[in-house]
Amino acid sequence: MKRSVTGRYETSRVGGETVRAFVPHPLPPVPPVVLSGGRQMLLERALVALGRLDSISMLLPDPHLFLYAYVRKEAVLSSQIEGTQSSLADLLIFEAAEAPGVPLDDVVEVSNYVAALEHGLTRFREGFPLSNRLIREIHAKLLSSGRGSHKQPGEFRRSQNWIGGTRPGNAHFVPPPPQDVDECMSQLERFLHDQDTDLPILVRTALAHVQFETIHPFLDGNGRTGRLLFTLILSNAGILAQPLLYLSLYFKQNRADYYRLLDQVRTDGDWEAWLDFFLEGVETTASGAVTTVQHLVQLFKEDSQRLSGSSRSLSSALRVHAALRERPVTSLKEICRRTGLSFPAATTGMNLLLKLGMLREVTGGKRNRVFAYDRYLDILNEGTEPL
Repeated sequence: MKRSVTGRYETSRVGGETVRAFVPHPLPPVPPVVLSGGRQMLLERALVALGRLDSISMLLPDPHLFLYAYVRKEAVLSSQIEGTQSSLADLLIFEAAEAPGVPLDDVVEVSNYVAALEHGLTRFREGFPLSNRLIREIHAKLLSSGRGSHKQPGEFRRSQNWIGGTRPGNAHFVPPPPQDVDECMSQLERFLHDQDTDLPILVRTALAHVQFETIHPFLDGNGRTGRLLFTLILSNAGILAQPLLYLSLYFKQNRADYYRLLDQVRTDGDWEAWLDFFLEGVETTASGAVTTVQHLVQLFKEDSQRLSGSSRSLSSALRVHAALRERPVTSLKEICRRTGLSFPAATTGMNLLLKLGMLREVTGGKRNRVFAYDRYLDILNEGTEPL
């Protein structure tokens, strides 16, 4: 449905030129979004896919085994949308040994994303509400080091920013003037906590994402923060027992449509086209995560059976394998710490996994070696190739 422009323009002087900045109307949209017919079916299919994901995650021996690497895959993908070239393997090697040769700035940026998400989830467990304060805290973690760390981490902007172009005067889109940011974000916070709305949580999440990206409240890191909001809103609402839904792969694979539909909401008020895209993404992503969990469960089962068929050093090899399920890229020192094995015993167990072709040594050195559980990484690596 086209409702015409979904905000107002404010004219100001920035850098000696006249700029028209867009200030969005508060949510929810007027007239209300249409959820009947095919869109209702999309919503129901997305919810079914989320329910299946929530159920199948319980098949894992410990859902946190999957979360560790899956959260890092999301961090890589979300940062790649912003232009980083870091891969999932780069990040895991960096975390395991801070190994030389990986693109440091890119890996630090991705590592900060992981820290920001984990901070938000920890705050929820402590009973802290989803709020502008928490969003600012998450942003501070996101930009705590590396690129963007000088651009007011954790603070709403106090100057004009823009999207596309070299300056506000030739930009593709100019978000609200800085003096309007606090009020726009306060309105968004009220929408997220509105107890009177009958909008389903997935719809509210979709609307909130567009609103956040339109406000663009920070000088840098808005895209990554906005994508984190998906997970935080749904986790806070209890839709998933574990934070397993991440849409960055879907957005990366459909970048042109993603940006086009955001623009279409602002200029035409076509929230329904965006909702269709978003709900299809939720279903696709949740179904893909279910498949990933199934493949991991099968992999762990097959490799445990292969190890059980070998009598040599079985006990230490099984403990090394269990540690690698927690950290698919790791060092012998870390294996010893996690398993309690002595260095010789861990080495013996690791050598058996290497002999069976389950592992690969990735540094090429003789000291401080790092090992990768390749089949695990292959399952996770879909779509994480740099753009």
